[in-house]
Amino acid sequence: MNEVLSIAIFLFALFFLLGTSVWVGASLLLTAMLGMYLFTSAPIGDALALTVWGSQSSWTLTALPLFVWMGEILYRTNLSETLFRGIAPFMRRLPGSLLHVNVGASAVFAAISGSSAATVATVGKMAIPELRKRGYPEKQIVGSLAGAGTLGLLIPPSISMIIYGVTVNESIAQLFMAAMIPGVSLALLFMGYIIFWGMRNPSAFEPEPSISLGEKLKAFLGLLPVVALILAVIGSIYGGIATATEAAALGVLGSFVLAAFQRTLTFESFVESVIGAVRTNTMIMFILMGSGFLSLAMGFTGIPKALAEGISLWDPSPMVLILTLTFFYIILGCFLDGISSIVLTMAVIEPMVRAAGFDMLWFGVYLMIVVEMAQITPPIGFNLFVLQGMTGHDIGFIAKSAIPSFLVMCLFIGVLVAFPDLALWLPGVLK
Repeated sequence: MNEVLSIAIFLFALFFLLGTSVWVGASLLLTAMLGMYLFTSAPIGDALALTVWGSQSSWTLTALPLFVWMGEILYRTNLSETLFRGIAPFMRRLPGSLLHVNVGASAVFAAISGSSAATVATVGKMAIPELRKRGYPEKQIVGSLAGAGTLGLLIPPSISMIIYGVTVNESIAQLFMAAMIPGVSLALLFMGYIIFWGMRNPSAFEPEPSISLGEKLKAFLGLLPVVALILAVIGSIYGGIATATEAAALGVLGSFVLAAFQRTLTFESFVESVIGAVRTNTMIMFILMGSGFLSLAMGFTGIPKALAEGISLWDPSPMVLILTLTFFYIILGCFLDGISSIVLTMAVIEPMVRAAGFDMLWFGVYLMIVVEMAQITPPIGFNLFVLQGMTGHDIGFIAKSAIPSFLVMCLFIGVLVAFPDLALWLPGVLK
């Protein structure tokens, strides 16, 4: 009964603060302070100082601001134009034609930036005018971008994956390896839906004119700097040459070189990249501080232990538990962004998952997919707001356009549950 009362108090305080538009990080800290005051006699100030310092002093966490900065640098280059020119010629013959560029370009940019918002904004700025000019249906333009833009959370290097790894104390490199095949598979599934739609609606847009082999080769050569940067960052991790943090530093250096090579590196763009990275990292670190302190406060209530014991007594089948968690995260995603969903729930969910016997690498991949759904789930789906600002459509139209992508992700969760080796095979081989 005490645990039930504690959970009710925590949830009421947290959702009250969030509902009154208090920052997520501040809401977490204030809720934790209330819990400390009610459930323990420990000095709140001392506990806050120690917890905040401990949550921010992880060496692994230093990869986060570096990957964010790398994405900010590349966001301000003409990388989007390079991606479109390089990928578009090879998508021409597929049903759905240039809609596949949304998926292909999003997958490539996700492997550089690690940010869902940066992915959908960059690819959208490049693709939306081009697709509109060619007469593609607005619903398909928006829907394919909404889904493919979420790949930034799954395809390494993923900011959300780094936060998950730090939270549950799992190897970032192993998590990146676990996410590689599922990330590519989900991208292919998005393309499969576009092919299905294109075969049913062959006259919905103007066919692309053919281009010469020389033009295709020129476009492909334009992609080589981007491919080289991806191989340098991801390959250095998988090859055991660098840690995730060292690879992130390499990525920042490589992005500067690429920007200089493209002659888009100016003092103004450098300053803008620094300011953008600081703004994003400050927000994330503030949330992590609140999450760490809330985890401590909940520990005093015995909630995590009680939940773990409840799982062992309940003894649900893996399918029942994963189905319950899927509904839970989908509902939570209606109100919170992806990063907040992760840091808010891991203190409670981690002991439940471990007690149920799930592999935490596999669960990390699963979690990224359900958190991706939060990016396109109204009313708080962040990707929906990004697309609203870029297209001018109301949020209802954009949310309806994103429904097929949402269903594709639901289908992929079923595939991941049926074939867990999609996530576990590569880490086992490269361990």
